[in-house]
Amino acid sequence: MSKTNIVMIMTDDHAWQCISAYCKGIVAPTPHIDEIATNGARLDACCCHNSICAPSRANIITGDYSIRNGVRFLEDSIDNQKQMVSEVFQAEGYQTALIGKWHLGHETANTPKGFDRWEIVINQGEYYNPRFQSEQGIHQEKGYATDLISEKSLDFIRNRDKERPFFLLSWHKAPHRPWVPSKKYENYFEDIVFPHPANYDDDYEGRSPAAKAAKMRIEQMTQRDYKYEMPVFSTLQDKKDWIYQRYMRDYSAVLKSVDDAVGEMLRCLKEEGIYEDTVLIYTSDQGFYTGEHGWFDKRFIYEESIRMPFLVQYPAKIKAGQVVEAQVSNIDFAATLLDFCDIPVKRFDCDGKSFLDVLELKDGESWSEINRTARIPAEGRDVIYYHYMDYPSEHNVYPHVGLRTPKYTFAAFYLLKENEAPKIWWELFDRETDPLQLKNLVEEEAYANQVRLLRNRLREEIAASGDEVPIYDYI
Repeated sequence: MSKTNIVMIMTDDHAWQCISAYCKGIVAPTPHIDEIATNGARLDACCCHNSICAPSRANIITGDYSIRNGVRFLEDSIDNQKQMVSEVFQAEGYQTALIGKWHLGHETANTPKGFDRWEIVINQGEYYNPRFQSEQGIHQEKGYATDLISEKSLDFIRNRDKERPFFLLSWHKAPHRPWVPSKKYENYFEDIVFPHPANYDDDYEGRSPAAKAAKMRIEQMTQRDYKYEMPVFSTLQDKKDWIYQRYMRDYSAVLKSVDDAVGEMLRCLKEEGIYEDTVLIYTSDQGFYTGEHGWFDKRFIYEESIRMPFLVQYPAKIKAGQVVEAQVSNIDFAATLLDFCDIPVKRFDCDGKSFLDVLELKDGESWSEINRTARIPAEGRDVIYYHYMDYPSEHNVYPHVGLRTPKYTFAAFYLLKENEAPKIWWELFDRETDPLQLKNLVEEEAYANQVRLLRNRLREEIAASGDEVPIYDYI
């Protein structure tokens, strides 16, 4: 049996641009999270298939596209007939645990499978005095959710059978809306002025109507979000700027506790003598807008939303200090975790493939050949297939399907009405010349051939995934 342990720390809605390993010099640094990148690898093109919480979590635990695991919308419960990667680890003799946020259904038929221990918050969970569900039922605990999830995760490690490896998912509720900091950090950033991102005042000109229709602008936040009595402002811009500062102060303060939890995990692995032999991953279920395009939330195919933070260390094998630009998808996580532990991926029926080959090894080390044919190449995926479907919803983001390549973002937004042809709007962004994604090039003559190639490739990806895309015949 492999001696390799797996710890995946996953947060909810943590923007990669709010991690100082990705963006040096930010006003709210994340030193403990950064330590994982320093000791291992930072992936810069790790992307999700569907940028919304429950679907992304289902993509990760099953390794499948949303069409196959049954979770396409926020309120969907996972198809519990689907195999979960935890079941494979358990069958291989691993000690398995899930602590924290599940968000894939809480009925008896949809509780987590393949875990020796599971203890999950109810639905989105509460920041203070959260309720937990386990096999013993539902109970409430006093304290702050991030601290409690961290303590329970460390307790599992410290009290494990030390003769067997383990697989731990430590999945935090934070920093999900409405961003309630721990008491010790609630005023931590009170005197900090957060700079606006470069595309903060995006006017959405030249794009599909989806951007203007979306109800996730900073000025559309409610008092539940900014918590204070709002002053009277003479302009909408002043109101937006005031809310933005309140938002970023609370969001960043919530992340202080998350960073503390990562520091505690690093310390625990060292104290237990398993630091070298443990794969430690930090990620989030998708990206998030922190003022980019004037928004909060996620859902769109644009960079701040589709890109997930993914930092990984494995001191026994992974060369430290890597920056990996190869594209990988969240459907690839499950196969990669198995591959780390030399477990044959063929025992797990999934759409994803291992991305071990994008990670550089220490001198003299090598990956097992056991899953060689089940890996994506070292240069990564040439396209990421994306499909957002959760419409209508609170944020009114139009459904869309698209591709991310190393250079381009290409998408078709659509609306359906009974007995009418669908309305479709196309967008193309060249991220090399327009990294802020402000200029839609789909009508530019110079890009006509590129649009044709991407439309053809999109049809191929839809067909290969088996996805149900109502505008397929129009692509």
